[in-house]
Amino acid sequence: MLLPRAALLAAPLAALLAALPAGPAAAAEQPLAARTLVRTVTAKPSQIAADIVITGDIQAQAQTNVAFRTNGKIAARLVEVGDHVTADQVLAHLDPQEQRANLDNARAALTSAEALLTQAKLNFKRQDSLLASGYTTRPAYDNAEQQLRTTQAAVESARAALGTAQEQFSYTELRAGVEGIVLSRSLEVGQVVQSGQSVLVLAQDGARDAVFNVYEALLATPPDSKTVEITLQSDPAVAAAGTVREISPSVDPASGTVRVKVGIAQTPAAMTLGSVVIGRGRFGPREAIVLPWSALYRWKRKPAVWVRDPGTGTVSPRLVVIDRYGSDSIALDSGIAPGEEVVIAGIQFLRPGQTVTVAAAEQGAAP
Repeated sequence: MLLPRAALLAAPLAALLAALPAGPAAAAEQPLAARTLVRTVTAKPSQIAADIVITGDIQAQAQTNVAFRTNGKIAARLVEVGDHVTADQVLAHLDPQEQRANLDNARAALTSAEALLTQAKLNFKRQDSLLASGYTTRPAYDNAEQQLRTTQAAVESARAALGTAQEQFSYTELRAGVEGIVLSRSLEVGQVVQSGQSVLVLAQDGARDAVFNVYEALLATPPDSKTVEITLQSDPAVAAAGTVREISPSVDPASGTVRVKVGIAQTPAAMTLGSVVIGRGRFGPREAIVLPWSALYRWKRKPAVWVRDPGTGTVSPRLVVIDRYGSDSIALDSGIAPGEEVVIAGIQFLRPGQTVTVAAAEQGAAP
């Protein structure tokens, strides 16, 4: 007997409805094996103390700009960049023709003044003898005495002028006055220079600095100690300790960094000027929520983690602000409160509002 067409369609539909779960009650009775298994950790504050690693170079604590003290044309240059010079070493010569002429004139003026002084002394001595014998007048004696004093003053003036001419002649030789290493030069033979114009930059011997350019945000939280461990980049076995000596009060507009100078107490011989060094410092400990790398998720193009609600067993993404990254962990600045349960394994299978089963729960933050 043929059945009606409606009866033929109703039979498969009834079988399909019987196979579906009946509402929320049926979902609650879903077998545990069918749920996503995750691992969680209970967030709690931990003490963190991060290290800072920066790169810089070795510089002299004191640099000197060397300049001639008189005008002239350079006749000879006797040093190159990188040369070590002593305090009295001659570094360059000016053409001394003008200064030599002034020196010769000063010597001639002194000789003339001394000759006049000799004549004035003899005249005064003669007038003194004549006055004692009564063969001269008092005005003649006074004139001789006045002439003697005038010529004596002229000799002193000529000697002072000679000293000035000699000093000006010595200025044609360039001397640093301190020991150090030539860092740069801006002079060549035949160049005309002015008095006070810097032609050499000298790094003085003595104390050295490790100079670092750091971002301003790094100085917002001061390190726990001003002591910095410094190692030579080319040879980590060469190490020294230094203390922060100077922090620039302004930001470099070109690089956006702040210059920090770390004074080195005892500079190893291998840490020469310009050597690249690595500085390591430690920030003071503070509290933060620390989670393993596996907890980090990307939600709405921002860092996030999955948080499980212990009451319902469901999970939801939570945006977080990361304070810093570690080798195998992350430190959160905000987003997670102590005591919340954070998923650290199985996040790739999750969706908002999904019910999950905890395979293993860990108390406390991950190391």
